[in-house]
Amino acid sequence: MLQFFIAVDVTVVNIALPSIGAAFGVGGHSLTWVVVGYTVTGGGLLMLGGRLGDLFGRRRVLLLGTGLFGAASLLAGLAPTFSLLVIARLLQGAGEAVALPAAMAAVVLMFPEGPRRSRTLGVWAAVASCGLVLGFVLSGVITARLGWRWVFLVPVPFIVVVLLAAVLLVEGDRAVAGGTPPPDLPGALLLTACPLLFTFGVVGAGEPGTPAWVVPGALAGAVAAGIGFVRVEARSPDPLLPPRFFADRTRVAADLATMLLSGALSTSFLLFTFYLQDRLGIGPLGAGLAMLPLAVSLIVFSVLVPRLLGRWGARACVLVGIGFTAAAMVAIALASALRAGGAALVPAMLLIAAGMGFGLVGLQYVAVSGVTEADAGIASGVQRAADQLGGATGVAVFVGIGFAPGLHSFAPFPVAALSAAVGLVIGAVVARRMPVPAGDAAPQERAG
Repeated sequence: MLQFFIAVDVTVVNIALPSIGAAFGVGGHSLTWVVVGYTVTGGGLLMLGGRLGDLFGRRRVLLLGTGLFGAASLLAGLAPTFSLLVIARLLQGAGEAVALPAAMAAVVLMFPEGPRRSRTLGVWAAVASCGLVLGFVLSGVITARLGWRWVFLVPVPFIVVVLLAAVLLVEGDRAVAGGTPPPDLPGALLLTACPLLFTFGVVGAGEPGTPAWVVPGALAGAVAAGIGFVRVEARSPDPLLPPRFFADRTRVAADLATMLLSGALSTSFLLFTFYLQDRLGIGPLGAGLAMLPLAVSLIVFSVLVPRLLGRWGARACVLVGIGFTAAAMVAIALASALRAGGAALVPAMLLIAAGMGFGLVGLQYVAVSGVTEADAGIASGVQRAADQLGGATGVAVFVGIGFAPGLHSFAPFPVAALSAAVGLVIGAVVARRMPVPAGDAAPQERAG
């Protein structure tokens, strides 16, 4: 249940954004924080959260993170000001980062290695996919019938149930004895500060009345935080990202490609929302229902792609996914240029679902292929962080372009299409250099 609501929270605010903006009198630029605040803190602190579970006991950390997530959800729903809403979203992301790795570890350790664990992890992935999918529809229904605040308030009683279930069902485990290095808190803070400062600079560039020094200062701070993170990791006795991680170029390439693809995919969700409600004037309920083709096709591809992965190979799936995403961005740009109706977005929605299914599943497979027990957690944590941070950065960049002074509010449509085409070229180069992991080659590759 926790995994479901964490996944829902990634997408549930999209349809509610115009209503939130109207309630607080803020524009599309500032609304970026409602999305980015959650994903940046979640992605930046994710690897630290996993380490905290190892050090202090997974049940204890699970309860802490879940409680923080629930309290932040309540704060978001009751927030009297936009600033407090953004703070609540940042806290929600922190709660996710602490709770999710502990929950995943608890699930894995409850079942022995073998078919039962595989089935359990399959259910875990399916729940996450359903949460992402239903977030679109639930956002429209809840916003139209109850108001945008209930988007955050509805999960609160279910989070209480999760807390009770964790107390009753998850066995207590002991904290690691003394002698182990402390968690890399400076590294986690710098990894989170870098995209937050970058977003602050991009948002500030489009806000009227922003002091001239704010934008370059924020961007310089982002660069400094990135450099500081690299230096801290090089000197830390227990770094979030050990230097040995970069020895495997396949994983590094897969994670870089994940950031590019996630940026395009996350941007597309916002583009759909603003196009349906701001351009076409469709209400929240209608916009949520209009996203049903995307929701249904995401479910279909989440079931189909894992089966094709063994036949086609991960490299082919990655290229197909990036190609579908680039085509989707072109379709959105054409619909915007032609001022087409909502039905014209259906092909783009289907292409986005295919791009997400093929691309992210293929990249995830490559990113964790060949891992050992010593680096499995690092590889999976980095891949998840690349997904979230790439999506957050993409949203910040494209929304910054779309709402920049002197540009039309839908300027990011053609820019996103161009960027996706560039991403396709980069992805093709990256994928060609990915060695085929053992057991991943397609049948014809094995035969040849």
